[in-house]
Amino acid sequence: MYSIFISGAAQGIGAAIATLFYQQGYKVGIYDINTAQAEQLAQQLGPRAKAGRLDVTDYAQWQQTLEEFQAWAGEINILVNNAGILYSGAFEQTDIAAHHRTIDINVKGVLNGCHAALPYLRKASFARVINLSSASAIYGQPDLVSYSASKFAVRGISEGLDIEWKKYAIRVLDVMPLFVQTAMVKDMDAGSIQNMGVHLTAENVAQQILQLVEAKDSVFTPTHQPVGLKTKVMFHLSKVSPQFVNRLSTMFLAKRK
Repeated sequence: MYSIFISGAAQGIGAAIATLFYQQGYKVGIYDINTAQAEQLAQQLGPRAKAGRLDVTDYAQWQQTLEEFQAWAGEINILVNNAGILYSGAFEQTDIAAHHRTIDINVKGVLNGCHAALPYLRKASFARVINLSSASAIYGQPDLVSYSASKFAVRGISEGLDIEWKKYAIRVLDVMPLFVQTAMVKDMDAGSIQNMGVHLTAENVAQQILQLVEAKDSVFTPTHQPVGLKTKVMFHLSKVSPQFVNRLSTMFLAKRK
């Protein structure tokens, strides 16, 4: 029986991932800074779910929670770096502390998780890392500058480690959804969400992650996995379009109504 450790798993996409993998028979680790909500979800799911507190910016907490989860589950097979935050609005009108916090959680949290989990993943009979990137990592997004930058970083981390950890038989992949129907995008102040809308659900993202994990002979699986038709179109067009076309497209999509 494989196990999955999910950061930021108490609600939204993380909770959808935990629920789907539990239904598929996995041992599930639900870790979040919101301990009460994480424990409530674990109780709802059943005895194969374990909850705990994790502040992803705290490396020592990563070490402690991973050790506890490995002792409970037997081994750690899948790490999902899901925890993230989003601040929207004009760059200069967003407090610098918010920009810093975005990087601390969205980037340093992923680095912490990958670094702390490697000793356990190397010993596992099967291992994957799935990082939550975003369609905002296709081209830099106005009104979402620090969030977009953080997801570019996640994209780079995934690319580099997917190559580097081949020697350990560990694939490191990322999923790149557009806007998802979660609390994170509620009241979001960005022209792109006004123009493109929110059509993906947390369950859509969870299903994509399950497919990646179950593709065990995944040597030809691309590192980056866009989620949803709009994201797939934008992702593939961005690879063949000149930069000025990508820039104009982004400007058009981000234009406020």
